[in-house]
Amino acid sequence: MKYIAHVISFIFHPLIIISYLLMLLLIINPYLFSVQNERALNILIIYVVMLTIIMPGLTVMLMRAMGFVNSIHLKERTERIIPLIITGGFYLWLFVNIYENTTIPLAFSIFVLGSTIGLFLTFFFSLFTKVSLHTTGVGGFFVGILLIKYNFSYESFGLELGSLGSYVVSTDILIFLSLFIAGVVGTSRLLLQAHSLKEVSIGYLIGIISQLIAFSFLFT
Repeated sequence: MKYIAHVISFIFHPLIIISYLLMLLLIINPYLFSVQNERALNILIIYVVMLTIIMPGLTVMLMRAMGFVNSIHLKERTERIIPLIITGGFYLWLFVNIYENTTIPLAFSIFVLGSTIGLFLTFFFSLFTKVSLHTTGVGGFFVGILLIKYNFSYESFGLELGSLGSYVVSTDILIFLSLFIAGVVGTSRLLLQAHSLKEVSIGYLIGIISQLIAFSFLFT
């Protein structure tokens, strides 16, 4: 059971959540991103992955190599403070560069801002308790999908599965799936004894509130 919990924690690592939402938007409607060609789209994906996964990950590994943290998993509350600030900086840089870019849909800009707010809120609460970054991520992901459906009018989308055929998928399925994932991730963190129920719950709350704050600022 713990092995499965580790796998789930890895698949839904908080650093990957922004990339997941980006790929989801590309599946729902690739024409949302007004890029000129496939090369430009690939550059966008690489840019997002670099700033939200690779650079923060390299920062933690460098800190581990230099002895500033005991583990790349940042198990101690105090070890998370500097990586959170640095990662928040990368996220903020991404938001600044995409916000006024007309090729980037508002839905994605809102989610990136919400994720950035969530990181800095987690940094603040980490001064007092070890907030679950995993549940912060999946909590925000759930709200992000809700906002995509109910405020950007995406009721369904086409899904091409090659030889298996084409299907029309309701975004309600994505909502229920994201809610299920959020529950599974929180349960996994508890099973691994990485967090208490309080820390997991605070993570969910931060993720949800952060996306709502971002939405209230940017959606007009």
